[in-house]
Amino acid sequence: MCDYCMPLEPYDINYLTENKIKHMSFHAYLRKINKQNKHSSKFIPPLEEPDLRVKTNCSGTHAPWPEGICTKCQPSAVTLQLQQYRMVDHVEFSVPSLIDNFIHFWRSTGTQRFGYLYGRYEHYPDVPLGVKAVVEAIYEPPQEDEVDGLTLILPWNEEKLVDEVAMNCGLQKVGMIYTDLTDDGSGLGKVICKRHIDSYFLSSQECCFSAAMQNKHPTASKWSASGKFNSRFVTCVVTGNSNGDIDVSAYQVSNICTSMVAEDIIEASVDPSVVRVKESTSDKYVPEVFYKYKNKYGVNVQKSAKPCFPVEYLLVNVTHGFPSNPVPLFTSPISFPIENRPGIESQDLKGLYRHLGLEASGNVHVDYVSDFHLLTFVKGTGILDQNDFAALARLAVSHEEKDANQLAQSTGWQTLVTIMNLS
Repeated sequence: MCDYCMPLEPYDINYLTENKIKHMSFHAYLRKINKQNKHSSKFIPPLEEPDLRVKTNCSGTHAPWPEGICTKCQPSAVTLQLQQYRMVDHVEFSVPSLIDNFIHFWRSTGTQRFGYLYGRYEHYPDVPLGVKAVVEAIYEPPQEDEVDGLTLILPWNEEKLVDEVAMNCGLQKVGMIYTDLTDDGSGLGKVICKRHIDSYFLSSQECCFSAAMQNKHPTASKWSASGKFNSRFVTCVVTGNSNGDIDVSAYQVSNICTSMVAEDIIEASVDPSVVRVKESTSDKYVPEVFYKYKNKYGVNVQKSAKPCFPVEYLLVNVTHGFPSNPVPLFTSPISFPIENRPGIESQDLKGLYRHLGLEASGNVHVDYVSDFHLLTFVKGTGILDQNDFAALARLAVSHEEKDANQLAQSTGWQTLVTIMNLS
């Protein structure tokens, strides 16, 4: 770089447009607003969650809500527009078999499937100051699967256990994934393309569910007065693309969407392509909601979002892909049976013994231990104490013989081997 050149800011609009980046990264957005506020002598956290609640400590002379309300205590009107930034720029599945194993359930039963994504966050170099979610495992919670949908059993009892297993492996819950697949009947392995520009990409019901999940998994931030801001939780849909092939689409919903869902302002509509704004009641105040669009003359028009508005105003697009040279965290050459698949796969101690291929001495084959579903099953048996399970998880991600030897000598592992022998 010469003395007369200056580097581009990560939020430079021309650079983003030229490289077809629809949303700037969160850290680029943060740098942008910090630069705008740098002349202030007093530090004020630049990030603020939308507050759509009626202020209960209004200084006005009227009775407190719901008996009275004024312009000071009522929330401001909401104008919907494309969110400038995204909390996660890219979803990377560490190995293609993650998706193959997940959609195997649909191929076997014809019914849909849901799973939680476990992984970690890393720098994403293709977007300035970008962040990517690297998915290492998909856990399938208890659910009732149907041809045209599914029912989740929430809360699910094993959630804390699975989160602890992930934490032992250096992972965390980064999102969710589900299928929306229908065979086209051609016998060529093609599926129907349901989600496109003339229908919807994420239905209103899915948007509300994604918002609830993002609210459940907030992101810590020192730049917010509350200590948290938005969420890095992503939503992935496995569905048919325009060519009839099975593909993955990744999304988040906007910060204003999560706030409106948290305050019970919007709800799903019968038409999946639009979101319904609720009406105010005697004890629930719903602020005015507007959205802008260009009419046929190319003029920006503002319109009331009541009773419904297009779901696209709430979506944040996230790219996805697979690494060129996969280096997955879990490397077992044979997949351990996946949980909660009755009639298709089952997990038991006898199957665990066969999977591990244990020798009479109880020595551990390093590669066969490296399976997330195996770890959650072993954790669920309760045979290993916290220290012994931590040693097992360490072996699963390190693939080191010294960790295998240490595990084989532990009392908990020897007890587990004995029980497997007797099963």
